[in-house]
Amino acid sequence: QRPRCSVRCGLARRAANQPALTRTLGLPALALLGTVVIASLLAMIAGAQPLSVLGLILKGAFGTKFATLETLNRATPLIFTGLAVAVAFKARLWNIGAEAQLYMGAVVTVVLGTGALGWPSLALLPVIALAAMLAGAVVLLVPTFLKTRFGVDEVVTTLLLNFIVLLWVSMLLEGALKDPMGLGWPKSARLVAEARLPRMIEGLRLHWGFGLALVSAGIIWVIQRRTTLGYEMRAVGLNKQAAAFAGIPVNTVLIKTAVLSGGLAALAGFSEVAGLKGSLTLDISPGFGYTGITVAMLALLNPLGVVVAALFVAGIFVGADSMSRAAGVPTYLADIMLAVALLLMVLAIMLTKFRVRRD
Repeated sequence: QRPRCSVRCGLARRAANQPALTRTLGLPALALLGTVVIASLLAMIAGAQPLSVLGLILKGAFGTKFATLETLNRATPLIFTGLAVAVAFKARLWNIGAEAQLYMGAVVTVVLGTGALGWPSLALLPVIALAAMLAGAVVLLVPTFLKTRFGVDEVVTTLLLNFIVLLWVSMLLEGALKDPMGLGWPKSARLVAEARLPRMIEGLRLHWGFGLALVSAGIIWVIQRRTTLGYEMRAVGLNKQAAAFAGIPVNTVLIKTAVLSGGLAALAGFSEVAGLKGSLTLDISPGFGYTGITVAMLALLNPLGVVVAALFVAGIFVGADSMSRAAGVPTYLADIMLAVALLLMVLAIMLTKFRVRRD
């Protein structure tokens, strides 16, 4: 009888001295290329020409000045929520509640921006933004306290808070915040002119919330790369026990991370209300908080990469609307593209750190 030969496969961590530039840049690029290939196959199944569909998505997102500005508008809240997730995940604080923090920031913006403070714009806008950030921070501080004090899993608490806050906002829009001039619709009163973010280009919808998002990305990059807090956040994220042994106050770092992450997510609500909508409705976010997780993962938790990833995601969504009308392909193709991109990017991240080993 011949002996059986079996080959077992496993994962082995790559050596630290191996050149990593090709893997770090090449594998994510291959992941995006794989996304395009799969999207092309799906377009063929739907009865359309793949290159035509991809061209229509690109044209719908960046083909005209109006389309480009709409993509930048859609990217603005995604940058804020992507930064919020990236900051939290870097310290292994699994913030799945950016949606709740976004709505809390929007509520505070409406409360203070509908006439409660009769200040000029230069004083009123910073106060509203800071108050919104504080409210978002409080929403994330509750799960963080439960995690550090009692060991409660923050994935569960932050996720459940999304539904709690959304129901609370629905109650407010049917009660205390309901616009008496809204003909019965569940929406808040409109913000006063002094509480509105000005337009970046007169006559178009792009507002200075986008500029604030870019500045925030730069500030977060500086914090992570050039400050003690950023070093402590990375250390806690890499190895909590080793960080504590080195004298880093782990719980304090997590609390600071929660304040920063929750505040960033709340700025998404502030920018949507003060910059774009002018009032609060229950559908002000079509899932920006959840999409921020995708943005952060596509960016490999890099704050500057979050801007690029947010533009990529926003371009797909905006371009898919135009593509659907022109080619007759369902807009669900955009959701599939993002899901495939995320899965392939996670695989690429894993392969940058591990290699397949055959025994």
